Amino acid sequence: MQHLAELAVHQYLDDAVNNKTEMSEGTIDAVCQQIGEALRRQFGKGSSNRKEFNLRMSNVGRPYCQLWYNKNKPDDARPKSTTFIMNMMIGDIVEAVFKAVLTEAGVKYEDSEQVVLELEDGTTVSGTTDLSIDGAVDDIKSASNWSYNYKFSSYEDLAKSDSFGYISQLAGYAKALNKKAGGWWVINKANGEFKYVPASGLDIKNECGKIETVKQNLEDNKFKRSFDKKQEYFRGKPTGKHILGITCGFCDYKYSCWPTLKELPAQSSKAKAPKIVNYVTE
Repeated sequence: MQHLAELAVHQYLDDAVNNKTEMSEGTIDAVCQQIGEALRRQFGKGSSNRKEFNLRMSNVGRPYCQLWYNKNKPDDARPKSTTFIMNMMIGDIVEAVFKAVLTEAGVKYEDSEQVVLELEDGTTVSGTTDLSIDGAVDDIKSASNWSYNYKFSSYEDLAKSDSFGYISQLAGYAKALNKKAGGWWVINKANGEFKYVPASGLDIKNECGKIETVKQNLEDNKFKRSFDKKQEYFRGKPTGKHILGITCGFCDYKYSCWPTLKELPAQSSKAKAPKIVNYVTE
């Protein structure tokens, strides 16, 4: 375990499984209120998912090219899946229930705070934290089984592929509140597992410097890709074809950014149902 609070949560959940405890009505009311607010936010006409572009704590660490498209060509995005809001709601529900468990387990924490990070030019980036424990800011993340086991296996692994900008987000919160950067409480959506991933290698000054750079680049407003195409390999040998990396493959703007993109079954695969690969020819 990476956090003292993990033991308290496991003990409370063990008691709950064995019918030795019950959740207080006050805590249940708080969960209902948080989920109600999430429903209004996610399904309301004024949802943040539909507002015009602003640099926020929740997006400030994303790839620059994606932010550029968000700002300049939002209509080029692929239509969101009909499951998008349901997936967002799952995250909101997980956060509300996990906070309830922390409360009932006796873990003392400071709840969500509105924060404003002032940049060097006097402009600001706003956001809302999830919680803080013992003077350190933490985030709560719901994750797929794959992300739980591989992306959130350690701070180092998260840093290798932080396409959602979780590290810069946490650094911005910590800087704005003059607190330590704690880490991430990660809950596996597939089976309810949870763990704490400490931000043990996070350099707040360095990450906030990246935020300053992103802000300046967006003001200059010159498009540039954050990633290049990659050589495709099959059984350790190059195939001569080029593909997009994982981050680009999931981007809503990949077809605009890469006009020659074609999603095809892996060309060298001998499997009956080859995986789909993002091929580019330029």
